[in-house]
Amino acid sequence: MAAMLNNSLFARLSRIPPAYFVFAALLMVLWIARPHMLNTNIMGIFIRQVVPLGILVLGQLLVMRVNSIDLSGGSVIILVNYLISSSFFHDASLVTYFALAVASGVGIGLINGYMVGIRRVSAVIATLAMNIIVIGAVEFLASGKPPGAVPKFLNEIYNSKLWTIPTPIVFWVVLSLMMWVLLKRFVFGRNVMSVGENPTAARFSGVPVERTVILAHALAGLMAGIAAFVQTSSLVMGSVRIGLDLPILAVAATILGGVVFGKGEGGVWGPFFGVLSFALLFVVMTTFNIDEPGKLVAQGAIILLAAIFYGLKTAGSK
Repeated sequence: MAAMLNNSLFARLSRIPPAYFVFAALLMVLWIARPHMLNTNIMGIFIRQVVPLGILVLGQLLVMRVNSIDLSGGSVIILVNYLISSSFFHDASLVTYFALAVASGVGIGLINGYMVGIRRVSAVIATLAMNIIVIGAVEFLASGKPPGAVPKFLNEIYNSKLWTIPTPIVFWVVLSLMMWVLLKRFVFGRNVMSVGENPTAARFSGVPVERTVILAHALAGLMAGIAAFVQTSSLVMGSVRIGLDLPILAVAATILGGVVFGKGEGGVWGPFFGVLSFALLFVVMTTFNIDEPGKLVAQGAIILLAAIFYGLKTAGSK
């Protein structure tokens, strides 16, 4: 009887994304050790810094749910950063810069989707190759140097607030709600779930598998372009190396949030709290004066625990 209860309890707990447990644990550490850090202004600063990651995760969770992956987000960020901060579009309007970012992301996403969905190229190889190509092209054009200054009005928007909440955080929450509605209320969301569960069965059921994969990658590119726009707005000078670590962190936060390769399950809010967990981790590490190597070790440990958790979950379901 005890074994049955334990198995039932584990089964219920295994349905909860690890991100919630990690977030609660880090929040508890801060509440006990440094309660003054839970100040709204302080937390707003740290959470605002992970907004580009959070937006990138919205695209990553989409492609992972159709058994794919996107490792080209870093190249989109670098490309958009270069285009906005260079002299090519000097004195352009806000709408022009945003359209430029979106077009860059969607363009790269469509290429990724074509290679993965139509040509059947490995998603890891296709998106990683695209990442390398775009980064190489930008570094060639920029000669490895910062291209120039980011327009000041973008910095002002990034640093602005709606009521007491930083504008980028509000923007991220709105995008998350839109993604949640897309996956829950539209046919595309049901197609994503079907393809993720069993692409062969989905094809026989009339689901447009290839088109769903392509559209998922295009939307992931769209999210990458928006993330690049926000990331660029946070800078004063352009950079040809910014954002290279974000795709890996996006995969980690997505897995931490309950999205698993080979399954159509997983929502938006688990990965959302996965990103918040990384924000809280940065707060905890900064509070205890832990330097960058220590932060990397802590990030890796959290990712490893999530992988172990899902290994146990998979073994328990067999």
